Amino acid sequence: MRIALVGAGSLGTIVGALISKAGLDIVLVDANREHVEALNSQGAQVVGHMELRVPVKASLPEDVRGEYDLVIYLAKATYDEVALPQVSEHMGEESILITLQNGVPEEKVASFIGKERVLGGAVGWGATWLRPGVSELTSEPEKMEYDIGEMDGKVTDRIKRVKEVLDHAGNAVITENLVGTRWTKLLANVSMSGLGTALGCTYGDILDNQRAVDAAICIILESLITAKALGIKMEPMQGVDPNVLMDIARESWENARNAVNLVWNPHRDQIPSMLQDLRKGLPCEVEALNGYLSAMSAKAGVSTPVNDQVTEIIRAIQAKKMGLDFSNLDKIKIPDPQTYFE
Repeated sequence: MRIALVGAGSLGTIVGALISKAGLDIVLVDANREHVEALNSQGAQVVGHMELRVPVKASLPEDVRGEYDLVIYLAKATYDEVALPQVSEHMGEESILITLQNGVPEEKVASFIGKERVLGGAVGWGATWLRPGVSELTSEPEKMEYDIGEMDGKVTDRIKRVKEVLDHAGNAVITENLVGTRWTKLLANVSMSGLGTALGCTYGDILDNQRAVDAAICIILESLITAKALGIKMEPMQGVDPNVLMDIARESWENARNAVNLVWNPHRDQIPSMLQDLRKGLPCEVEALNGYLSAMSAKAGVSTPVNDQVTEIIRAIQAKKMGLDFSNLDKIKIPDPQTYFE
């Protein structure tokens, strides 16, 4: 099997390193020339919760040749219009692509690649790109999980083959409800990652501030209410059913705080990918994440006040009208928790 991993950034560098270490035929494709050169000359280096250096094959998009049986797609949504047409040129009739991007990207990816060739999956761990050739694993290795599936929920031979590949870089679980899994990951993205981006901080910084945790809980509840209004059944991730958080918060807000700390403490070193992009002066995925939730909640007639505020703060930071500062928390108005249960 010839494998191309497209978007060898923070996550992709680690995934590519581990799959390469397993001896599979994989090339890491990225538009960052310095990164590609470092990967080819020095190998892929993983630091943080894992110490590893692995020889890998890397390529710029314009230098890719031939067809690939499997494409692992990890490019940022902001680059889809450029990257996906390039990818399609290197896929045959039997080739498949699994998008492990943030958000709910399958339909958009399918519009470029063809729905019959697209699979999806949510990544349950985090990483930070440090410098060319080096990525930091910010989650504990045992938390390196993926929930993957076909768009129609069928358990096919090809999704099983993808599982075998990704199992070399963690633990892949096949889901029969991909959209529900996607919305569970979206919940994590818009609450912890979105809030961390707006405040310029790590997950741990959020967990160590009670008001920030309260804001995160509000966004979690807004995500759950929106998904229910849209008829989406959200799936457990890493053994946690997100719907339980609604019941916990209804009974005790303090217990909800404890639950958030329990779920996300293993990832407390994580720096949101949107924040990483903004720090580099790059556009971030706000419209695919917090902006997407705002759009879908409006469609469903659901009020999502805290998420909407976080979305606007991130947009303002991206437009250089606001700074990346934890004091942005003071600009977020947190409603009475009871309004979520009326």
